Amino acid sequence: MTGRAIADVAVGDVVAAQTFAITRADLVRYAGASGDLNVIHWNERVAREVGLPDVIAHGMLSMALAGRVATDWAGDPGAVVDFGVRFTRPVVVADDGVGATLEVAGTVSAVDLDARTALIDLVATSQGAKVMARARATVRLH
Repeated sequence: MTGRAIADVAVGDVVAAQTFAITRADLVRYAGASGDLNVIHWNERVAREVGLPDVIAHGMLSMALAGRVATDWAGDPGAVVDFGVRFTRPVVVADDGVGATLEVAGTVSAVDLDARTALIDLVATSQGAKVMARARATVRLH
């Protein structure tokens, strides 16, 4: 059986933090895979015209990377049974060869022994600013 055992999980457990690099090339690949070709994800002039500081990462790309922290912790991508976030700021991706970083950390905030699940609260930041609120994943344990 894959995945994390309920006996090994407690409220307050720290979920290993991860840092993800996001480049303009990543945005192009994600746009092609997702079909989200919105110009704010690739055209700096348009992004600035609509009030953004620069090109921004797709919200669903940022969310997927944050979710990876929960799936890696669980040891089984299929163990995540619920996942949601509220976006608070965009992840700005500069055209400087470096792009942006998304830092994601988590903590177990609840364990339901009857349902055999754990609730993981995630914190996602970029450039020192929180980019997601109420980022939570419910993970099935064995």
